[in-house]
This record gives sequence, structure tokens and C-alpha cells, in this order.
Amino acid sequence: MKTFICFATITAVLLACTQPETKKNTTLSMQGTWKLISGTTIEKKDTVVTAYTTGKSFIKVINQTHFAFMGHDLNKGKDSLAFFSSGGGTYELKDTAYTEHLEYCSDRAWEGNDFHFTVAINNDTLIQQGIEKIDSIGVNRINIEKYIRVKN
Repeated sequence: MKTFICFATITAVLLACTQPETKKNTTLSMQGTWKLISGTTIEKKDTVVTAYTTGKSFIKVINQTHFAFMGHDLNKGKDSLAFFSSGGGTYELKDTAYTEHLEYCSDRAWEGNDFHFTVAINNDTLIQQGIEKIDSIGVNRINIEKYIRVKN
């Protein structure tokens, strides 16, 4: 009887240790540094595609609880294409549903808003898409971003 109780206890402990790993792996797969390759915004009938591989650089960093993004032009702001953007906050990830709670942003009108996205990861590529809507400043658009993982 002692052998059965010992075996049952060990089995229960092993099963308890392995079940949360699935959720942990999903979260860990998003954690890291991501370089934005392209962004597509669709607003009403207008579609704008921005390539972040020439003239601009943009990254997103995701840890266990927070995200941060930053981007800038590659001419150090010295021409008409000057660009800088940054922000961050907390996030939630449930399966493929990713919600950013934007707490900080260089464009202060965006702060305090939640943005709901669907994410897909394939090898080293992250695709994030969803609706960005802020009634107070008239933003209502679909945003699709394609990132590649930055390797150490």
C-alpha cells in the first residue's frame, strides 16, 4: 500500500509540474526583442504600407509582463522624414489574443488605451493584427505589423 501511495504521489507531482508548461511556452515564444519589418494600416478605403527596412528602424521588446516599442528614422531627424515614436505598458496574452494596455507613449493622446490584437508566430516571425480605435482623436483603423525576432 505504501508503494501505491508513493507512486500516486509522484505521478500527481509530475503531472502538476508539466501542465503549466504549455501556457508558459506560449508566453515565452513572444518574449524577446522583435524588429518591425512592415506595417499596414487600413482606414476606411485607404491602405498605407510602411516598410521599416529602409530609412526607419522600429523594435518591440516583450518580457513576462510588459512591452515597449521604439522607432526612429535613420537620418537622426535631420530631414523631412524625421520620425520618433516610443511607448509601452502591460499586456495580456491568452492563446492568440494579445491586448496591450498602453501606459506611456510619445504621442500622449494614445496613453491609457487598450488595443486588442490577434498574434501568430511562425518560427522567427510575429504577425500582429487588430483594430486601433481612439474616439477622442478620431483614430479607427486596422493595423497589421510583421516582426522578426532579433537574435542575440
